[in-house]
Amino acid sequence: MRVMALDVGTKRIGVALSDPLKITAQGLETFNRTTLEEDIRGLWALIHEHEVSQLVVGLPKNMDGTIGFKAEEIKEFIAELTAVEPIEVIWIDERLTTVSAERALLEADVSRAKRKKVIDKMAATIILQSYLDRI
Repeated sequence: MRVMALDVGTKRIGVALSDPLKITAQGLETFNRTTLEEDIRGLWALIHEHEVSQLVVGLPKNMDGTIGFKAEEIKEFIAELTAVEPIEVIWIDERLTTVSAERALLEADVSRAKRKKVIDKMAATIILQSYLDRI
């Protein structure tokens, strides 16, 4: 069984997947959001296809560690997702993961247009790898 990480945004959801041994994280895709129902259907299709047993979800806390409006939106989305089927959810503080992803892409000299397409997937990969390193 694998672990999947989600970097949930308003327009896109970055998705990363662990290897079967839960050692490394690989970016899977950037999922463009449409409707709540389609988003949930698409994510469950990926979860089933890749035999995922756990979801690691980035929670964008405020710099003082409190939960803000964006984090509450993400928690509500995940509640809708897990209402369809139960799955273990692990919350990870994702402060500055998008900044780290952006910095890595800039250092790799990736164009602005390309960065926009892959930044969410890369942020999900950073979230997942930080979780895998901890376990």
